[in-house]
Amino acid sequence: MTELPLIGEAIAVAAEPRLAGAKIGVVTFPGTLDDRDAARAVRLAGGTAVPLWHADTALGDVDAVVIPGGFSYGDYLRAGAIARFAPLMAKIIDAANSDAKLPVLGICNGFQILTESHLLPGSMIKNDHLKFLCRDQVLRVENSNTAWTLDYEAGQEITVPLKNQDGQYIADEKTLDALEAEGRVAFRYVGFNPNGSRRDIAGISNAAGNVVGLMPHPEHATEVGFGPQSLDGIGGSDTDGLGFFTSVLNKIVGGAK
Repeated sequence: MTELPLIGEAIAVAAEPRLAGAKIGVVTFPGTLDDRDAARAVRLAGGTAVPLWHADTALGDVDAVVIPGGFSYGDYLRAGAIARFAPLMAKIIDAANSDAKLPVLGICNGFQILTESHLLPGSMIKNDHLKFLCRDQVLRVENSNTAWTLDYEAGQEITVPLKNQDGQYIADEKTLDALEAEGRVAFRYVGFNPNGSRRDIAGISNAAGNVVGLMPHPEHATEVGFGPQSLDGIGGSDTDGLGFFTSVLNKIVGGAK
């Protein structure tokens, strides 16, 4: 299939040629709807996006994986519960838990899949207001030491779109206390909790920092003129989400940014 051109390529953040060798796999399940957006974000950051199909039995030579948002298997049974048993997920789980610690990012439905796969603790349930919500959401970066947050500063506030119906993050108090104590809360909602998530948690990481999941969509905030502040004609926080993808690319390639 011919790759579509990047409409905003001329005004995208300039990508560094040294990052092009990093290959980021982007998984597609039946019902995934943000895989092309995630692949676009990888390319805008300077990396090479590699399409992965849920029924694949091998990851190939990818250096990291993004599990995008959407409604895998229509969210039947429970959001992410069926996708967890896809053949490719077994490979992702093994690679993420291996000594190599493959970086894995789960966005929205991808976050749900990561909790169902037990790569991340807790669970996702219906929003406390029981409605689908779509809005630009301010987040605070709580942990800038994960594979996906290295290009941010701890305490930095970013704005990225959010769109979910099953976005309420829950866990028992013991798990929540452990996440806080171990610095594994990666992102927190600022100003407004859109779904009732415990302790305003928007995203978390595993202990090693290679696996991160969050409900908002950084892949929708990677181009000037096409992000949360696109109406002001300036850009502003349009590219606040790009740091997720440059972070992992810089982690893979190493060396000076």
